[in-house]
Amino acid sequence: MSEKISTTKAPQPVGLYPHARKAGNLLFLSGIGPRTPNTNEIPGLKLDQYGNFIEFDFEAQCRSVFDNVRIVLEECGSGWDKLVDVTVFLVDMKRDFQTYNKVYAEYFKDNQPCRTTCAINALPTPIAIELKCIAVI
Repeated sequence: MSEKISTTKAPQPVGLYPHARKAGNLLFLSGIGPRTPNTNEIPGLKLDQYGNFIEFDFEAQCRSVFDNVRIVLEECGSGWDKLVDVTVFLVDMKRDFQTYNKVYAEYFKDNQPCRTTCAINALPTPIAIELKCIAVI
């Protein structure tokens, strides 16, 4: 059996799924992006009326997605230091990996979970990064 967990403190899912599920002593987070809770704004991104970039700050998206993951972890009774596995989805590996790796090293200096980084074609909103995580409780 597993328990579904959702919170209003993190960005709302873009579909019918919870922020996380507890199964035994493990916590499985759904994909979490950098959208700002309550407003759905994407830090570091401004688009024109046609969806073209006016402003793009990938580092701001990285920091926001890490903050959102931390919120969900804490709302579920876990924490940043209890992450054991992180899967990262980047829509532009060539452009963004170096920045992502730099910011990741700041946030994960003490806790170093297993990590997989995947290049993907797109995400369901105009974000450039999403994390899928597993933690212990």
